[in-house]
Amino acid sequence: MTRTLAALPGAARRLCLSRRNGEICTREDGHRGLHHRTGGRLLWSDLQADPPECAGAGAPAEPAPELPDGFPAGRALCSVCWAFVDVVNGALTPHDSWRGDDSRAEADRRREWFNTFGW
Repeated sequence: MTRTLAALPGAARRLCLSRRNGEICTREDGHRGLHHRTGGRLLWSDLQADPPECAGAGAPAEPAPELPDGFPAGRALCSVCWAFVDVVNGALTPHDSWRGDDSRAEADRRREWFNTFGW
């Protein structure tokens, strides 16, 4: 499993996106010091960070409805991390928590899916 980093739309900086208790670090990728959520109310070290694996693995799931182009290709939406995840025998497969789209095209397809089918 790989850890994907996201970029804000239109922004040149990439974000760290370490998580703790489901909250995502909002500092720049490669920052020094503690991770924190915007506003600095929640601070954590790498040792305190959530593991990259999502707790939603193994949850019962059905493939999500598809867009006309086939997206999300038989995957289900994880209700824990909001990733589109493969389904095997009616359950979500093990996966890393969603940490952003791999490409602008993937982000556009996700946006279209959510605009079409909702949350």
